[in-house]
Amino acid sequence: MKRRRLPIGLQSFRRLRETDCYYVDKTPLIRELTDRGDYYFLSRPRRFGKSLLIDTLRELFAGSEPLFRGLDIHKHWNWDNTYPVLRLSFDGRYTEEGDLEGNIRKQLEIAERASGLDPGSTSDRAPEHLTDLLYRLHRRTGKRVVVLVDEYDKPILDALRKPALAKANREILRGFYGIMKGSAEHVRFVFVTGISMFSKVSLFSGLNNLKDLSLDPRYATLCGYTDGDLDATFAPELTGLDREGIRRWYNGYHWRGREKVYNPFDILLHFDSREFQPYWYQTGSPSFLFPLMMDRRVNTLELENRVSDANLLSKFDVDDMRLDALLFQTGYLTIAAEERFGPQTLFTLDYPNLEVRYSLNSSLLQHVSSGRAEVSSDGRALCRMLAENDFDGFAARLQSFFAGVPYQWQSRPELARYEAWYAGMLYACFQAIGMEVRVEEASHRGRADMVLLHEGQVFVFEFKMAEDGEDADTALARAMRQIRDRGYAEKYRPRGEPIHRIGAVFGREERNLLAVRAEPA
Repeated sequence: MKRRRLPIGLQSFRRLRETDCYYVDKTPLIRELTDRGDYYFLSRPRRFGKSLLIDTLRELFAGSEPLFRGLDIHKHWNWDNTYPVLRLSFDGRYTEEGDLEGNIRKQLEIAERASGLDPGSTSDRAPEHLTDLLYRLHRRTGKRVVVLVDEYDKPILDALRKPALAKANREILRGFYGIMKGSAEHVRFVFVTGISMFSKVSLFSGLNNLKDLSLDPRYATLCGYTDGDLDATFAPELTGLDREGIRRWYNGYHWRGREKVYNPFDILLHFDSREFQPYWYQTGSPSFLFPLMMDRRVNTLELENRVSDANLLSKFDVDDMRLDALLFQTGYLTIAAEERFGPQTLFTLDYPNLEVRYSLNSSLLQHVSSGRAEVSSDGRALCRMLAENDFDGFAARLQSFFAGVPYQWQSRPELARYEAWYAGMLYACFQAIGMEVRVEEASHRGRADMVLLHEGQVFVFEFKMAEDGEDADTALARAMRQIRDRGYAEKYRPRGEPIHRIGAVFGREERNLLAVRAEPA
C-alpha cells in the first residue's frame, strides 16, 4: 500500500479526494442515515471531523459523483437525483450583541447569490429570511432542500461568560432552527452538529423531530478513527511507530459502540511528527473549566470512575451547566462502563486516554499555582524521594508544594476543609509526569485513597484531615490503622514488590500538610 497525503486540517471533502489524501470511508454509515430518516443531530468534541462529515454530506446530495468513486456508497446512490444544499456554519465570534444576527444574515445572503437567487428577503429577521430562502430554493429547483448546520451551538458557548447574551443568542437560534420543521414541505434532509447537547426543550423546541445520534451505538464511529481504521487505511504510516503507545496516548473515546475511537487530529499530527504530544489538548485548553471545578469542589482525582445518570449527561443549558455533562461533551471524560437499573442507565466516566489525563492535570497545577514554573518539577522530585524511600524529604517537599499554591484556598477557605482537595493536588502532580496512579482502589474491606506503582515499589496512601482537637500524631495513627485493618495493601502482595503504607494528615486552620508517616506493609 502506498503512502498518501495526510489530510491535516482539511475540512473539504473535495480537496481531500482530489489531492490523494488518506480517507477513512464513512459512507456506509452515511448511507444508513439517509435510508432511515431525514432529521439528525450529532454532538462530538472539537477536532473530531464533524465539519468534514458535513462537507461530505454536501457533496453527496449535490451529486458530486466523481468524488465518491471507490467508496461504499457509490454503487448505492442515485447520482441523477441532486438536491439544493444550504450549508450554515457558525464558526465566527459571538461575544457582542448583534454578532449572531449579522452572521446569519450574511450567510443567507451568500447562499442566495451562490444559488442564483435575487438577494434580499422581505424580512430582516433570521427565521423569516430562512423561510423565504427555503421556499425559493425549492420553487427554483423543484427539489426539496438539504440543510446542513455546523457548530450550531458556538453562538451560545462563545457567550457563556455573558449569561444575558448567551440566553439572547439561544432565543435567536431557537426561532431559527424551528423554521426547519415549520418548512418541512421544502426540506429533504437536515443534519446538525456541534460540541454540546443543549436540551431540546431549551434550543430545539421547534425542531423536536431531530434524531439524536450522539449516544446511538450504531453511529458511535461516524466521526473518529477505530483501531481497525489505523491498521487498514493508515498501515503505511505505522511503520517504525510504537503501536501500543499510540493506543495509550490517543485511543479511548467511547460513545456506546462496540469500538473505541481516536481523535483524528491527534493521529494525523502524530503520523506527521512521529512524536507523542498532546496535539488535541493544545488547540484549546479549557481555562473555563478550572474555576467551575473549584466552585463545584471537584478535583481531577475525582474525575476517575465518575458515575453519572445517562439523562444528565445530555442535559446542558445556560441555566444548568452540569459539570459531568460539560466534561463529557467537550471530550475530557468518556464512557468507560454502562449499567442498567430498571429504567435508569448509569455511565461510569473516565479520562479517555493518556493525553487528556496528563494534559488536564498539568493545566490544573498551573492554574492553581498561578503558573509557578517550579510546579512542573514537583511531581518528579516527589516520585524520586519515594523511590529512594526518603519519606522525610517527601513530606518536606510536599509541604512546600502546598505552601506555594495557597491562593485558591485563601479565596475559598471552605475548600481547605476537604482532604480530597489536597489528595487531588498530589494526584495531579503524579499524573502530570505520567506515573501509574490508581485511585479509590477497592479491597475486600474498603478502598484506598490512592496507590502509586513506581520503580518496582507500591505506595498505598491514605489522606486524613485532622479533626477538631486532634493532634497530627493521632490523626496519622488513624490513617495508618485504616490501611492495615482494611487490607488495602493485600491485593498487591502477588507482585512480590516492596509495599509501603503512607498516611498524610492535613490541618484545617493551617491549610497545609501537617505530617507524613510511612511504614513497610
